[in-house]
Amino acid sequence: MARARSQFPTVTAFCAALVFGLASAAGVAAAEKTGEIHVDTRTGKHKLTVEWAVTPSERERGLMGREKMAADHGMLFDFGSEQPLYFWMKNTPLSLDMIFIKADGQTSRIEKRTTPFSEDLIPGGAPARYVLELVGGSADRLGLAPGDHFTIPKR
Repeated sequence: MARARSQFPTVTAFCAALVFGLASAAGVAAAEKTGEIHVDTRTGKHKLTVEWAVTPSERERGLMGREKMAADHGMLFDFGSEQPLYFWMKNTPLSLDMIFIKADGQTSRIEKRTTPFSEDLIPGGAPARYVLELVGGSADRLGLAPGDHFTIPKR
């Protein structure tokens, strides 16, 4: 009777290659979703690294579940055009500063040190295209104020 040859090494190699390929693709996708923006405030020009939230599912998830974030890092929500915007802190353990930004890059409103996990709506005030979420206290640290101008690259 012929002995069956084990397929284990072939299957293992295939699975390892598949996992590596998927991890590499995910890394490339994540790298494409990060970028750099600049803001001019009374304390000078500041560079921030941002994760872009552009699709409805990315915007819906936002920073939910995120427990820490670097001081010079944030998430930039792009809605494509100016519109009335409302945010909340559902499932978000970090206190955040929310900066509402018009299409021309001008800051229209800042909500400082939001309450983690709150389901209260946070209105943007005037219509805005972008919302930048930073760790709570960042707006004060950077000297951000309504009227400050962000330079945001086209996506």
